[in-house]
Amino acid sequence: MATRVQAAAAASTETKKPVAKAAAPKPAAVKKPAVKPAIRAAAKPAAAAPAAAKPEKKVEKIAKPEKTDKPVKAKKVKQVRDSFTMPENEYAVLAQVKKSCLKAGVEIKKSDLLRIGVSLIKNLKIAELKDILGSLTPLKVGRPKK
Repeated sequence: MATRVQAAAAASTETKKPVAKAAAPKPAAVKKPAVKPAIRAAAKPAAAAPAAAKPEKKVEKIAKPEKTDKPVKAKKVKQVRDSFTMPENEYAVLAQVKKSCLKAGVEIKKSDLLRIGVSLIKNLKIAELKDILGSLTPLKVGRPKK
């Protein structure tokens, strides 16, 4: 017979079994909205039955051509919207030029005329630009009063 001390020592050397932990509580069940029962389809006449029994059409697959390298698209230039002030007589010049272009069969917009002017200014020398700027009538800065 083993003594109590020997039994306690033997029990301490045995492998301990893990104790099962209590399960975490389940989240509350979410109630789904009540679904209306599906309405039964009315009985179809006998003539409709053969139409439903028609065999499905066979769809032929068309072979797609192999994809080739697509040309690289040019990056779009961001457009800027702006407003400006100019004397009426200079603004009238835009309308006159536009009319003469239309008579010649060239459709043009005011913005295109301004862009052409900017490209021409780009090619001017600074001295020429100063002369032209000096010949213009000075304008007040800011928006005109209404």
